[in-house]
Amino acid sequence: MRLIKICAFALLILCVTTVQAQESKKFKIHTVAFYNLENLFDTINDPSKNDEASPIMEMNTEIGEIYKKKVHNMARVISDIGVDDTKNSPVIIGVSEVENRDVLEDVVNDPLLISKDYGIVHYDSPDRRGIDVALLYQKRFFTPINTSSHELVIYDDSSRERIYTRDQLLVSGKLDGELIHVIVNHWPSRRGGEARSRPKRVAAAKLNKKIIDSLQTIDPYAKVIIMGDLNDDPINASVKDVLKAERHKEDVGLKGIYNPMEEFFKNGIGSNAYRDSWSLFDQIMITKPFLEKDYSTYQYYRAGIYNKNYLVNKRGRYKGYPLRSFADGNFTDGFSDHFPVYIYLIKEIE
Repeated sequence: MRLIKICAFALLILCVTTVQAQESKKFKIHTVAFYNLENLFDTINDPSKNDEASPIMEMNTEIGEIYKKKVHNMARVISDIGVDDTKNSPVIIGVSEVENRDVLEDVVNDPLLISKDYGIVHYDSPDRRGIDVALLYQKRFFTPINTSSHELVIYDDSSRERIYTRDQLLVSGKLDGELIHVIVNHWPSRRGGEARSRPKRVAAAKLNKKIIDSLQTIDPYAKVIIMGDLNDDPINASVKDVLKAERHKEDVGLKGIYNPMEEFFKNGIGSNAYRDSWSLFDQIMITKPFLEKDYSTYQYYRAGIYNKNYLVNKRGRYKGYPLRSFADGNFTDGFSDHFPVYIYLIKEIE
């Protein structure tokens, strides 16, 4: 946490306030983030999962050391997100592509993060690859009240066999005493092509919308954060037609959703790359109550893609791409094939 002073004139432009330019105010600022940890598996073969196909299990030697490096690299990135502005790592961060709670325990107990005292919300999901989503939170700032895992039931178009994928995680809790809700997602991949796989992500979006609607039925002013690796861009049907996420704040209605990531996408900025094309599958969206002018409660400030230089591949055919952990059957000592994304929330203090 950091106390920041923001000139009212800057706030007039950035946060749409109406105070006089010569006044100055103090704000508390927090980072909320999402990060795909790229195949964070342990080194133990679980016969109930397809984890033997994970990259680390395919290593011939030194898998223990590789695992330690992978965990440390994940902790390094998490510890860095938002620190330039807040002097703290994210108070809340959703993660995907994790095998189990044990690997998350190793990450939060890394020397770079242990002082942050992160709690973990994790459920095992039926995903065929054995990967899950989870939420990490700094206990001194965020207190979970209710958590639930929501199963996505979808079927293969041709065989009609069930496709087992990631559940969606809902965590409701209090951020410095204020109730917010976070949904963590990892929607079905584009395996088989974007068009062929599209209905699966549309189904994921419909489940997401059902969760959001249930929260807004109880409280139309519910503050909801939707985050995850959606395997879709901000302009795809799952986001635009099902969630009806808006690019511009002024277009967001009472129960609407604002997607700050769409502006990045329109400007050609992505979080992951494939065949020399950038995508922005990693997104964070928020509901209307985070866009109010009353900063006595937490409000949205701005969004970002954490693409620092050390996370970028410097050479070879993937130059400029995210520096992933595993490539060509080897451990690269890299990080992930996705960049993290984040938003800042701010609240005025006396």
